[in-house]
Amino acid sequence: MIYREAGVYKSTYRADQAILTIPQDRWFMIGIFAVAFLLIPAFGSEYWLGAIMLPFLILSLAALGLNILTGYAGQLSLGTGGFMATGAFSAYKLATSFPDMHILLVILGAGLITAAVGIVFGIPSLRIKGFYLAVATLASQFFLIWMFDKFGWFTNYSASGVISAPPMTIIGDIFVTGPQASLVTKYMFTLSVVVVLALVAKNLVRSNIGREWMAVRDMDIAAEIIGIPMLSTKLKAFAVSSFFCGIAGALWAFLYTGSVEPLAFDVNRSFQVLFMVIIGGLGSIMGAFLGSAFIILLPILLNNAPNLLGLSIRTDMVSHLEFMIFGALIIFFLIVEPHGLARLWQVAKEKLRLWPFPH
Repeated sequence: MIYREAGVYKSTYRADQAILTIPQDRWFMIGIFAVAFLLIPAFGSEYWLGAIMLPFLILSLAALGLNILTGYAGQLSLGTGGFMATGAFSAYKLATSFPDMHILLVILGAGLITAAVGIVFGIPSLRIKGFYLAVATLASQFFLIWMFDKFGWFTNYSASGVISAPPMTIIGDIFVTGPQASLVTKYMFTLSVVVVLALVAKNLVRSNIGREWMAVRDMDIAAEIIGIPMLSTKLKAFAVSSFFCGIAGALWAFLYTGSVEPLAFDVNRSFQVLFMVIIGGLGSIMGAFLGSAFIILLPILLNNAPNLLGLSIRTDMVSHLEFMIFGALIIFFLIVEPHGLARLWQVAKEKLRLWPFPH
């Protein structure tokens, strides 16, 4: 009786198409929003807000963009870091070229520019797929980072090559970027952007476009035979994915680090986001958040585990153990549960529906 569909009746098509059809799911989501928007800003320390929650939210958005491309459309990509860098440098150029432009328009413009770049690098997906497409997107990763590092125009010809994000306000004198912005303001702004885009992504994958992506992912030849256009479907996937990654890059540079530099978006960042998608679950909106939370919290747990257990382990050994555990977990999830943590959460809910007689 705790978690059942029994007794929940839908009398309209709108009710049947709701994202959360069970009242318990709606109350659970309301509780998560209450914790995120009320409790964490009120009681969270600066360490939690600045070092954990901000990177968690931003990397969740990047993982969400990659999951749209890889998990829903079936197009493997290793260029997430390059697209995040495109969003960061685009936001910087827009903010410095148009100082009066609102921060929301700057971030939106950076996402649209990144979407255009993603379409350009998504063109090879029309002829190649699988491992060869991954190599092509990896080439885009190195090309974009090299371009931002080579040409001084992107950094306004800064001598060091590292530039700071200009101070910008959201409403009145409430700064959201720069040294005058508080961590609570940064957190609330980032959280609002991520929630809105996650809702957009959830509705998008449930629409005709999302069904076309999944048809191409499952069997592209059959999808083309039934009339799904390969050109527009794959390019839309690259555009939407790059849009999300570009906004994540702009948020990372403007609200988290406060500086725009190519090294922050190297190939390690691309693999980090890919690990989030694999561990969290391919083809799942929630999987992007679960994978991001796992990747962010695991290093903190490993760094504090020796102190909690009373062991003396060198810092470099802890770092090596972190990579070893990441690799073992990725192999584990690929073999035992390819759909990741999101599938485990779904199985837990299915057993709860059958309680007290789960099978």
